[in-house]
Amino acid sequence: MRGLSPIGIFDSGIGGLTVLKEIKRNLPEEDIVYLGDTARVPYGIRSPETITRYSFEAAAFLMKLNIKMLVVACNTSSAISLNALKRSVSVPVIGVIEPGARAAVNASKTRRIGVIGTEATISSGAYARAIKKISQRAEIVAAACPLFVPLVEEGWFDNEITRLTAELYLSPLKKDNIDTLVLGCTHYPLLKDVIGNIMGDSVSLIDSAIETALQVKDVLKEGGIFKKYISVTPSYEYYVTDSPERFKRIGEMFLGEELKQVKKIDICRRENNAY
Repeated sequence: MRGLSPIGIFDSGIGGLTVLKEIKRNLPEEDIVYLGDTARVPYGIRSPETITRYSFEAAAFLMKLNIKMLVVACNTSSAISLNALKRSVSVPVIGVIEPGARAAVNASKTRRIGVIGTEATISSGAYARAIKKISQRAEIVAAACPLFVPLVEEGWFDNEITRLTAELYLSPLKKDNIDTLVLGCTHYPLLKDVIGNIMGDSVSLIDSAIETALQVKDVLKEGGIFKKYISVTPSYEYYVTDSPERFKRIGEMFLGEELKQVKKIDICRRENNAY
């Protein structure tokens, strides 16, 4: 039964835990399996073809675990390969860009909205299109911040190097009089304190993880596939493609709880082992 199946989430690394955390908060009864493609992080510097291949490999692995929904927690994958994934799998697929765009438009009073993300996400124009679809009046200022992902993967959420890097990336955005800033990568909310201190109290920071979790809840209920009865403690499984110890250490720092099941797996396609 689909209602008893887990929700599947994938990201290029640890950043998707921001989405997992919000889903757990909104749907505490649901089982979740999480895949972090830590061997190939970051996705944001790859070509669209490579990003799509990585995304399909991640989805194929999770589908083998009988998931009832696929959450693409990676903004880069959402920007590049979400529609292709929707056409290719038999379960509902949710990305993080449309929920983030909707939250940004709702939060902005001046309609001057900033977006930061990986090189691939910003180059795709996915956020600008999603925001414009909701509000034609919106003016979007976008900037790539490629070093934020490796800083988060290193666990450097707030130190001198992180602060200096953020200052270099964000200073131009401060001059553009934006009142809302979309954190267009699920790694970026882990740097929210640093980003917020630089941008100031007048700029609202949009974390798409919160809106994504609410959409997950709505889709599960509309489809009648949410977990109606709690008979046992919810199960949370974590899979990574490299260095489970590192993922466990940094993940526990962020979630504030022990990650009991972190397993290393290989999702790369091979001619003799295609999904």
